Amino acid sequence: MNLEEQKAKAVSFRTMHRGPKMLVLPNAWDVASARVFENAGFGAIASTSAGVAFSLGYPDGQKITREEMLARVARIAKAVKVPVTADVESGYGNRPEDAQRTAREVIESGAVGLNLEDATGDANQPLADLSLQVEKIRAVKAAALKTGVLLVLNARTDVFLAQVGPPETRYHETIRRGIAYRDAGADCVFVPGLRDAGTIRKLVQDVKCPVNILVGPGSPMIPELQTLGVARVSVGSSAMCATLGLVKRIAEELRSSGTYSTLEGGIAYADVNKMLGG
Repeated sequence: MNLEEQKAKAVSFRTMHRGPKMLVLPNAWDVASARVFENAGFGAIASTSAGVAFSLGYPDGQKITREEMLARVARIAKAVKVPVTADVESGYGNRPEDAQRTAREVIESGAVGLNLEDATGDANQPLADLSLQVEKIRAVKAAALKTGVLLVLNARTDVFLAQVGPPETRYHETIRRGIAYRDAGADCVFVPGLRDAGTIRKLVQDVKCPVNILVGPGSPMIPELQTLGVARVSVGSSAMCATLGLVKRIAEELRSSGTYSTLEGGIAYADVNKMLGG
């Protein structure tokens, strides 16, 4: 993919956040899953940092290296025609310079967007300092501007997911961070862990920019989220973990009964071979 094509994909991907239809993003962890999602008709694909880490033998939480993560993103971006956005956790470093380097390498991988989260992994201080996170967002935007590939920055805050602070304070803190991230240049604000429809509607109204909601069992359905004004939904590592659940059931059946019913219903070998050879 040449630079002009990548620039055009970035513009197209940004437009998807403000269209009449909500952007539904499946999260891929390898080339095969990305091609399945593309063939199903999705207009863009996100990576899942947890899914990529799991597939390479790491736990989640920025234990994988930047190089390994972006090598997988590059393989995905090369294998599909649709825009790809990369989940790069908290940017692989605590400084704005680290986030800036990550943004440059995301662009080099062929992706046109990235997730940047404020979770620290430290139970004593679960969220990054707000001013530092704002500087990291600005650094990402500056790196993108220099290349001309205007990355779509999805700024994630983990207030609800990590259950930070007393419940009655979480919404206020989410809005405080979301607005700060928006004003620093984020194109979309991502609030995983939020499932209440009324709170989602209020968040969309208060933050006044595209909002990404993480969905899965127990979340409002896609049509309802669209009526609430949500711009983008993603599934995170859920599809990858569901796939591992199937592998676990296959293993249990082979061990217990020696039968093969859980192997039924998959994509045929010849079809997978054709899909990846095309």
